[in-house]
Amino acid sequence: MTSPTTAQLRKTALNAEHRRLKAKMVNFGGWDMPVEYSGIVSEHMATRTAAGLFDVSHMGEIEVFGEDALALVQHVTCNDASRLAIGQAQYSGLMTPQGTFVDDLLVHKISDKHYFLCVNAGTQDQDFEHILANNHTGAQIENAGARYSQLAIQGPKALAILQALTPVPLNSVPYYHFTFGDVDGVDCLIARTGYTGEDGFEIYFPPDQSEKLWNDLMEAGSGVGMIPCGLGARNTLRLEASMCLYGHEIDDTTTPYEAGLGWICKPNKGEFLGRDALVRQKEKGLERTLVGFEMQDRLIARDACGVCAEGKAIGRVTSGSPAPFLKKNIGMAYVPPVFRAPGTEISVEIRGKQAPARIVPMPFYKRAK
Repeated sequence: MTSPTTAQLRKTALNAEHRRLKAKMVNFGGWDMPVEYSGIVSEHMATRTAAGLFDVSHMGEIEVFGEDALALVQHVTCNDASRLAIGQAQYSGLMTPQGTFVDDLLVHKISDKHYFLCVNAGTQDQDFEHILANNHTGAQIENAGARYSQLAIQGPKALAILQALTPVPLNSVPYYHFTFGDVDGVDCLIARTGYTGEDGFEIYFPPDQSEKLWNDLMEAGSGVGMIPCGLGARNTLRLEASMCLYGHEIDDTTTPYEAGLGWICKPNKGEFLGRDALVRQKEKGLERTLVGFEMQDRLIARDACGVCAEGKAIGRVTSGSPAPFLKKNIGMAYVPPVFRAPGTEISVEIRGKQAPARIVPMPFYKRAK
């Protein structure tokens, strides 16, 4: 199978702007996306200390409508969407019958008859088909990604920067809630969510307004240290914050309990895809669990490196990289639960060498309140 050429890759409405800014572009899940502009470390640090602006328009949007909208969302996801108030969002998992992940997603309750799902870029179409195939209600489903661009403005100065362009009182929007309002003359869904471990907002709007919003946000943040950021910094930021990435920590072979995401799994809500398998796993106990580790020397653990303890192989790294803000080399891996305790000594196989590492609590980074 040949890889798609640049011409065949899908492009966000900001593709020309990224190229004008001389971003380094990569194929990400079939999309031509910026991995970095000024450098991953500088973009990471700007987001931790000031603000970063990310084009995440490759993310997918699926909308569920009708009297049975909640019933369908409840059936295909593991969290309890019945607990959402209008204007509230929740992190959840789109489940297989085996209790594993089709994808992870954000569920937004727009009304009793309207739910807005934000899903991963590379899985949007399969997510839609999965929901469609399991729709035994009368709900209507729309694969709506083409109708939305999405920008993420993240960091301690994100609120002040965005507030300069909207009359919406952003301080009144709690974490994991959203509202609708004018941003720079554009009607937007404004959500206080993100994937960096920082405070910030993700805004959804028509693609033809992308360059206007991007450029005016960049101008509003230019005097306080905001810079454009690519997917490279987004990855190191989410890793420092111990957030799972589909295809790494979670996939169709892993369950929420294994991934340390038992808090999004609500078997008491009633029937949903994978519920019985998850109940059985919880009763039986886990054979593996996700842990965080810090390297004890200067070597860097990378994805898929082997993990050893007590002279035997016990697992593999799911994500590993330097942590620019923490100034450590960190990673996550699946290991048997007996090795999960903080302080446990392990080693990571890096270029044929067993490099020492130690299990540590997660998240690695947590912002000050």
